[in-house]
Amino acid sequence: MKKTPLHQNHLDMAAKMGEFAGYDMPLYYGEGVMAEHLWTRSNAGLFDVSHMGQIEISGPGAVAFWQKLTPSYFEKKAHGRAQYTVLSNEQGGMIDDLIVTRMGDDRFFAVVNAGCKDKDIEWIKSHLPDDLTFTYFEGRALVALQGPKAEAALARVSGIDLADMPYMFAAEAKLPDGTDILISRLGYTGEDGFEIAVPQERAAAFWEELLACEEIKPVGLAARDSLRLEMGYPLYGHDIDDTTSPVEADIGWIMGPKTKGGNNTDFIGAARVLREREEGASRKRVGIKLTGKGVAREGAEIRNVSDEKIGELTSGGHSPSLKESIGQGYIDPAYTEIGTKILVNVRGRNIEAVIAPMPFIPASTKSMKKKQAA
Repeated sequence: MKKTPLHQNHLDMAAKMGEFAGYDMPLYYGEGVMAEHLWTRSNAGLFDVSHMGQIEISGPGAVAFWQKLTPSYFEKKAHGRAQYTVLSNEQGGMIDDLIVTRMGDDRFFAVVNAGCKDKDIEWIKSHLPDDLTFTYFEGRALVALQGPKAEAALARVSGIDLADMPYMFAAEAKLPDGTDILISRLGYTGEDGFEIAVPQERAAAFWEELLACEEIKPVGLAARDSLRLEMGYPLYGHDIDDTTSPVEADIGWIMGPKTKGGNNTDFIGAARVLREREEGASRKRVGIKLTGKGVAREGAEIRNVSDEKIGELTSGGHSPSLKESIGQGYIDPAYTEIGTKILVNVRGRNIEAVIAPMPFIPASTKSMKKKQAA
């Protein structure tokens, strides 16, 4: 299996390791998944996400290139602005979901999923014009620091004032020893936090410097999954795939509001996606909360109260924050209204459930905090 630059750090901490996307990754550490999940919500959790792919596209026409490969509009994006989007295929499905950040007029940084990065890179290169330069940052570490105490801790370690960095923005910076890093204020937990790209040779020491902060503890991939599930974030290969359209997945907002112009209409797979945006899709991703006893996992059938199948669960599990069972899945649009009573069939037993809004708990990102305070 492949190893990240932080592999030895995890072994030194006696992490429970497991295979993920071809990498030997930490699933959890000594205190366990539940404790790691709750620590991230109340303090700051440190994640190794170096298995993900980091790339850069630069040169004239970079804006047009991204507007061809994704349904999103980049023409008026500010420097440093990050955009959650998807790589679409000719059928309007999603090759992957990713974050694309405009670093300059003609320079874009992107992070793709670990399990998809080989096919993503092949797809991107196959559509790359001769006047654009593709760079893959092989070996560069990527760590995520997430939680309400992330900003203060990272500022203390890095010496960088992060108070005015907006959510979904990135900036190039230097550590006190002069090491170049890239800090992005975003994440996969719904908490305020950052993803920091660090050179391979500096990664292990930076990891330990962060863990020296009393408010920071390491968190594995298991808690990362329960954290993202509480936020209703889709997981590629489970909640979305190359047959799913952004409209079906209820992330059509990546195209921007229909009423405001500047929309992208010439991307790969646009015919299906734009049609579904106007006419609706045959199924829709929704949040589900079990009201009866039990936990439902991926693959469980979703039924109406007449016990007729109306869909299927794509993610499910226990919510440590809510102490309830939650999930997400695709159902017939006729049943998507919040509060609709449904049944989830687990090993032949129907469990009472309800259609629930996502996220299941309020987001605590910087922009959300400001809105709640106002």
